[in-house]
Amino acid sequence: MTTLLHLDASVRGERSLSRKLSRAFVQAWRQGDAQTQVIERDVGRNPPPFIDEAWIAAAFTRPEQRSAEQHEVLRISDELIGEIARAEVIVLGTPMYNYGMPAALKAWFDQVIRVNQTFSFDLARGDYPLAPIMAGKTLVILASRGEFGFGPGGVREHMNHLETHIQTCAHYLGVNDSHVIAIDYQEFGDARHQASLAEAFEAAASLAGQLLGQRLAA
Repeated sequence: MTTLLHLDASVRGERSLSRKLSRAFVQAWRQGDAQTQVIERDVGRNPPPFIDEAWIAAAFTRPEQRSAEQHEVLRISDELIGEIARAEVIVLGTPMYNYGMPAALKAWFDQVIRVNQTFSFDLARGDYPLAPIMAGKTLVILASRGEFGFGPGGVREHMNHLETHIQTCAHYLGVNDSHVIAIDYQEFGDARHQASLAEAFEAAASLAGQLLGQRLAA
């Protein structure tokens, strides 16, 4: 039985295209496997708190030496990391805000990329002392972008700090395989946008079937 962690990062409700796209992916997966468990985490509507000095102090204190207050500071982080640990597939619906990720999504990453929880630190590794603790997870990024040309070779590839940042961070959550499907041209609202919409929803359903098939065959 597969467990999906379904994250949504848009501050919009039903107007959100990334929400609709991520929902379509999860529905397609469930149609292929009704036994799939889905953990829902909406950071757009319920953003985690930003980390602060107290959080950092607690995270770098040995668990047996933490005060009750420090355990409470890390309570949300522990909960979010637990969701990641349970999931084999992370399904992330997110818009592009100012060419990067929404602040709430960045806050989520800051809460879950944590020393001795999701990554280890060892100077014996030389110039690359950080290593993920978890492994074997698949990430599916389902994005909506106002402009276009953000993919490899595109006219705005150099401006894409959304998927690239997410994929860099996701490495420390044990992600070994990632996929990106995006809706473009949202700000134009023209025929190109309609075509991008149709292509994205078709691709999401196809990818869900493909990944599910791989897991069932494994």
